[in-house]
This record gives sequence, C-alpha cells and structure tokens, in this order.
Amino acid sequence: MRLRFIAGLILVSCVSAVAQTTREEMISDLDKTAGVYYAYPSETADNTPAPKGYKPFYIGHYGRHGSRYLISDKDYLWVSDLLHKANDADALTPLGKNVMIRLDSVVEEAAGRGGDLSPLGVRQHKGIAERMFRNYPEVFKGDKKISARSTLVVRCVLSMASFCEKLKECNPALDITRESSQRYMPYLCYSTPESNKFNSSKEWLHEVLRKFKQSHTNPDRLTASIFSDPEFVERYVVPFDFMWGMYWIAADAQNTENQISFYDIFEPQELFDLWQCFNAEFYARHADYPPAESKHLDNAKPLLRNFIESAEAAINRTEEAVTLRFGHDGNVVPFVALLGFDGCDGAEENPDNFYKAWCDWRVSPMCANIQMILFRSDKKDSDILVKFLHNEKETHIPVSTDIWPYYRWNDVKEYYKLKVTK
Repeated sequence: MRLRFIAGLILVSCVSAVAQTTREEMISDLDKTAGVYYAYPSETADNTPAPKGYKPFYIGHYGRHGSRYLISDKDYLWVSDLLHKANDADALTPLGKNVMIRLDSVVEEAAGRGGDLSPLGVRQHKGIAERMFRNYPEVFKGDKKISARSTLVVRCVLSMASFCEKLKECNPALDITRESSQRYMPYLCYSTPESNKFNSSKEWLHEVLRKFKQSHTNPDRLTASIFSDPEFVERYVVPFDFMWGMYWIAADAQNTENQISFYDIFEPQELFDLWQCFNAEFYARHADYPPAESKHLDNAKPLLRNFIESAEAAINRTEEAVTLRFGHDGNVVPFVALLGFDGCDGAEENPDNFYKAWCDWRVSPMCANIQMILFRSDKKDSDILVKFLHNEKETHIPVSTDIWPYYRWNDVKEYYKLKVTK
C-alpha cells in the first residue's frame, strides 16, 4: 500500500510539472507567447511498443484545424492603414517605418485569406497523417474504411482534406468518406447554454478578465518607439488597441509562409504579460476553471460519447478502422480537460496564477490533436487495450493501469461513461 501511495505521489508530481510553465520558459521561446496561435511543434515523440501479442486495430481522432491567418483581413489592415497614415504625416520613427514595410509584406500574403488555412496548416495535417500511418500500419492495411467529419468552417474542411489526401497517398486502396455537415455539429462543435451564459459579456467573468487585461497591457513604451509625433498619437492612436493589434500580428506571423517576425518591437515582459491575458481568457472560458463549476467540460460530453460509441462499434463490428474529426481550439480545450490529460485540467482561481496551472500553447496549439488507439490480441478472452496521444505524445489519464501508456479498454470505458452521464 505504501509503495502504491508513493507511486501515486510521483505521478501527481509529474502531471503537475507538465501543467506549469515559467516566465523563463516563455521568454526563451517567444513563439510560445502566441498561445493558441503557436504553430504545431514539429518534433516527434517516442512510441512505446504495445505489450507482446497486441496489435492496433482502431484509431479515434479529433484534430484542430492547422495553422491559419488572422480571422479577418481587417486584423491586418487597420494597423497597416494607421502606420501608413502616420508615415504620410512624417510621424513614424525609423523603427516604425521598418515595421510598416514588414507589415506590408504580411498584408500582401494574407490579402483575402482572413481565417483561412495557411500552407503550413496543410503541411501540418499531412505530417500527422503520415506519422499515424507509419506508427500503426496494421490499422491502414488494404481497403479499410475510414470516416472523416469536419465542422462547417472552411479551414477545418481543408484540414480534413489534407489529412485524408496524405492517407490516400500512403495507401490508395483506403475507403475514406468525407463530410462537412450540420448533422455532426452537435458533437464536433458544441457548447451548452450554461457555458455560453457564464461566458456572456453580461456576467461577472467579463469584468474580471477586462480588468486583468487592462492591468497587464502597458502600451506607452511601444507606442513611443513606433510613432515620433505625440500630437499624431493624441489624435489618431489608441495605444491599448495598437499594442494588441501588433501582438496578434506578431503571434500569428509564425503561421504564415514569410514568417516575418515582429517580436523585436516588444520587450520580453510585455509579450509575457499579453500572453497571460490571452491564456487567462481561454482558461476561464473553455477549461476547468473552478468558478465555472464544470460548465465548460459539459461542452465536450457529446464528443466523448461519440468517441466511446465509435470505439465500441469498431470492437463489435470491425467495419470502421479510423474515425477522423476536425474542429477548433474551443472544442479541444474542454475535451482534453474532460479526458483528464496531463496538464489539461489544472484548477486555479487567481488570474495571476493561471499560467502556473494551465498553458494554452501546450493544450491547443495550431493543429492540436487527440488520438485514441485500440489494440487487441489474438489470444482468446484477452483485454482490449487503449492508449491516448495528445499532440502525438503519450499521455496519462485518471484511470489505474500497470502497463502505462496502455490501459484496459473496459476500465477506460466505464470511467468515461460515468463522466458523460453526470
């Protein structure tokens, strides 16, 4: 008993370490200050071999769309127009002129592509598909049936298309059905009225986050480094808005083809503070924020129910080898919290400490994905085993096992069935 208790403490300690980040870690890699705009990390993870005699036969998947441009062309243009107006008025510093020229290149690439999947996003999904095929070849043999479902948003549809295209390149015989339909939205992209009400601008959370953002946004130094004429600033610039406009552009630049950096116009502490605001917003509105009383996790219950039902169908009928689903960060965040993945269900009430318990770029970078792989043995009456991957890395779930990263399916199924019925 004592050994099991100590092992449990070690496990909790490891999971807590995954959940946290530090200012030093963020400053050492400024791309992480982009939060959910963080481009999917390209490094591969170890794939622990299955227990002897076990082979994979089914994969359940949910993936966020890949890297994209900012949601609207206006997100680039209003900043660009302001800089050009200042330039015409001879109100830019040398740095300001340089930023204007850099931004012109970004505007040219992003023109007409607001919210669209970027070429990097296409490559990300093809890479994940290829690694999935390579790591679990038994699942993709012959003319196996694969279903792919996407939300109605074009960047998700194109993410699905990229993923499926790569699988077909790996094995042209695969039988893949692809759909984007309102029919699947009740589990691909769902939120409860209670969660929506909690997040409403009329509720107290809105004011808490507004004040946190206000206290962590200090634009005067940045504004003075870009604009040389105080009178122009007084008449035409809202420093708070300008700083945030430049932050969004800097954050998303890593998802474009040119990848022109704007981090140099910020102090490291400024980026860290802005990221804290972004992280706080996502945590409080989508994750297991204690005052929300699990309202956000309820958003993911239909998706978890679909995962269980699809896996059970594959176990009993073996018709469908892979179930692919494509959606958004706002769906990934509550789903992995409900699943109890490492570092995804941290609980913290103080906005100043949110980042110590939960990090958006770890949980849902661009192209974030969840994979649930089922394994069976040829031996009669052997258990079905399952393991979970979060962004292609093996992860723990709150279910007992003596063969980690593998779990017994019946244990997992019963644990999660209780989750979706509460």
